Amino acid sequence: MQNALWKMSAAAQAQAVRDGDISAVELVDSHLDRIAEVNPQVNAVTQLLAQRAREAAAQTDRRRAAGERLGPLAGVPFTVKETTAVEGVPTTLGSARFRDLVAPADAPPVARLRAAGAIPIGHSNMPTLVLAGMHTRSELFGDTVNPWDPARTPGGSSGGDGVAVATGMAALGLGNDSGGSVRIPASFCGVAGLKPTTGRFPADHRVLGPDDPGPASQLLVTDGPLARGVGDLRLAYEALAGTDPRDPRAVPVPAYGERLPGPLKVAVVADPGGHGVHPTVRGAIATAADALRDAGYDVREVADVPRLDEALEAYHRITVTEFAPTWPAVRKLLGEGGDRYIGMTMEQTPPATAEEFMKLMGAWLGIRRSWAEFLDEYPLLLGPVFTEPPVEPGLESRDRAGRQRVGAGMRLCSVTSFVGVPGVAVPTGLSDGLPSGVQIVGRAFREDLCLAAAQEIEDRLGVLTPVDPRRHSTMGP
Repeated sequence: MQNALWKMSAAAQAQAVRDGDISAVELVDSHLDRIAEVNPQVNAVTQLLAQRAREAAAQTDRRRAAGERLGPLAGVPFTVKETTAVEGVPTTLGSARFRDLVAPADAPPVARLRAAGAIPIGHSNMPTLVLAGMHTRSELFGDTVNPWDPARTPGGSSGGDGVAVATGMAALGLGNDSGGSVRIPASFCGVAGLKPTTGRFPADHRVLGPDDPGPASQLLVTDGPLARGVGDLRLAYEALAGTDPRDPRAVPVPAYGERLPGPLKVAVVADPGGHGVHPTVRGAIATAADALRDAGYDVREVADVPRLDEALEAYHRITVTEFAPTWPAVRKLLGEGGDRYIGMTMEQTPPATAEEFMKLMGAWLGIRRSWAEFLDEYPLLLGPVFTEPPVEPGLESRDRAGRQRVGAGMRLCSVTSFVGVPGVAVPTGLSDGLPSGVQIVGRAFREDLCLAAAQEIEDRLGVLTPVDPRRHSTMGP
């Protein structure tokens, strides 16, 4: 059984530890053995916290022996993206410049998962400073490999967590998302991922100093979990939701809202904005729609989502305007070639003037209102995570055509981050040996509805992981 512990769901792992069927130390050691076996092939775990994890596990076992009640994630190992502070460990952001930036305290989401009994087992890879592209390649740690096909990107920017969870190196991953960075690696790696409503999970993204970021960074970036199954995603959601004095944005909204009269309406948009969608992705959405119909949802195809192109333009203008003053300094930190992705964005999108920025902030509120009205009629939206199957590593940094193609592919992720509503990525199966998936988007603070619908899809279509890394590409000549 020792070798099989890492294959268990997070829920089953925690239950076994609470019941005394296994020790937390055994559980951690099983994952450390799995990391030793597969991480050299995929390069997802960057800073292994083996001794710390064993010590935390031993403390969990002592607490159980003393008769203490253990938490819902007792003993469950999780990875933490290199953006997010783990006390006493460098928060490198994948940059050589910050390899010694030791965190004085856990970030709020790490603290909340610890409080539920989970154990950090390692940091996970990401694009340098989150800015080098969608593909998970950092200056400090190199490339992370998609376990399904080494010729395809695992996605990003939380790609290390997606791969670690998919291959069984951790039961949970803690990433963050401002336009798809949890949902895309979840979809490309065949696992589930949650981007919560803005303000659902407390966070503190002041990694490099005492100053808080500007409005775009404050409102777009949300921490979010990845898991192999929706049930484990739900456990992580329950642990992460709440308030914290370090984050005045976090709202004390119940994790579960009132029951809505059924059958619940689901809007289906396979091709947001009408910019094109790959047949494989369209097929995944049709399969998920059938699963929801079978579960009793009122599934309806609708013309489009609200104001997509306008939202994307505002998203890019606002973020570029906020980022432009620091770009010359940041560019030097990105390493050779690491500046191409943002550099092309900066060239194509000029910063706004003060007057234009004020109008953009007003447009932002108006777009959020349009989405609130849309989701008032349709409590859930079914659509793509990415409008193509997993693409090759570094496509977005290769040239302007590649940058545009990736930006178009992630457009529903970008606009839903801009609007601040929750989304759950859930697998739908395999196509040509690669994972396919969809996302369920919901009303603000109704992650519970998204998770319930995703669970119905998973119940009918199954779970894809854990998976052993493949050494050879499935791509044709």
